[in-house]
Amino acid sequence: MSDIKRMEIGTRMSKIVINNGVVYLAGQVAEDATKDIKEQTRTMLAKVEALLAEAGSDKEHMLSATLYIRDMKDFAQMNEVWDAWVPEGHAPARACVEARLARPELLIEVSVVAAQK
Repeated sequence: MSDIKRMEIGTRMSKIVINNGVVYLAGQVAEDATKDIKEQTRTMLAKVEALLAEAGSDKEHMLSATLYIRDMKDFAQMNEVWDAWVPEGHAPARACVEARLARPELLIEVSVVAAQK
């Protein structure tokens, strides 16, 4: 039996769940949904980085990422930010799907799984 640790627990979800050295992050979105895809991606990834640090991990330990993008027309611009953010040689398994998000002004959301350091 394993110990499940939940952090930043809310009514609906925990922002971080850790089990057997694996970190699961709740979906993260931009700080300011009025910004363009590049800025939304930057601030979303900054939130991911902060949560990973809180959980004893970092972007070099990401195992997988699922990106939800409102419109694939923004795919190339989103990838410019993503590619600059992911450390070379440490790209996680990744999926990117076009999806309706919780609010129409949101352009991108990510869900990340990582190993603890």
